[in-house]
Amino acid sequence: MKIRLVISGRSYDAAENLPDELSLPDGCSLDEALQAVAQLMAEGRPLPESCLLAVSGTHLGTLGQHREHALADGDELVFISPVAGG
Repeated sequence: MKIRLVISGRSYDAAENLPDELSLPDGCSLDEALQAVAQLMAEGRPLPESCLLAVSGTHLGTLGQHREHALADGDELVFISPVAGG
């Protein structure tokens, strides 16, 4: 199955080499997808634990603490890294 990856916020530059789509085995879980994404991130530049996660519009928590979720072909996995400033 294929899922779409979207990364925004302060970590988008560390993820510049991530593909727009990630191919995963059918029935893959969110945690398995997160492990695959972590393997593709720039060395020494992981996404922050406070990064918000959403799958196809459903907020699931943060990278550090989230609900488990089964993924389906065509899902969109969104990472929203916190941004400070004002």
